[in-house]
Amino acid sequence: MSDQQLIQEYLNGSEVAFKVLIERHQAKIFTTIRMFVKDQNQADDIFQEVFIKVINTLRKGKYNHEGKFCQWASRIAYNLCVDSFRKKKRRPTVQPTDEFDIFDVLGSPDDNIEEATIKSQTYDKVRKLVDLLPPEQREVVILRHYADMSFKEIASLTRVSINTALGRMRYALINIRKMVEEKEVALY
Repeated sequence: MSDQQLIQEYLNGSEVAFKVLIERHQAKIFTTIRMFVKDQNQADDIFQEVFIKVINTLRKGKYNHEGKFCQWASRIAYNLCVDSFRKKKRRPTVQPTDEFDIFDVLGSPDDNIEEATIKSQTYDKVRKLVDLLPPEQREVVILRHYADMSFKEIASLTRVSINTALGRMRYALINIRKMVEEKEVALY
């Protein structure tokens, strides 16, 4: 069933349909939150807030069917992360912990052990390079590659022009390449 069909089933009273919808998108949405929030408990709280807002919006009939559900929910997650950081008067940073790393959820079960090890090491190196980027560049990389947002959506969400969002991505890639060369990082 499509997301739209699941939403309609949920609005018709099927809690199972909503559960399927959550399970379908929870990894991507939680990963988006986790990339901005360092604390596991805070990430869990924001994740729950996202779906409370989703439920309330769906029940009020205010969900716009034109957009994609996952991107819409990711925007809600992003806004809640920003609100959380505004309350603490600091900008979001991306910091993995021992309990969670974005690259732990990426992967293919078909990889053999050697490929999995190489992939894990490469992801770890890339994650560390992304962590070293300036906050504005890191934010665009996370939203583009981990939240799967378009540059138009990123621009709207971060309240900058599309050209600014594109520029930040461009500089992020330049900086990552420069760090790879300077640190002689071997990416496989």
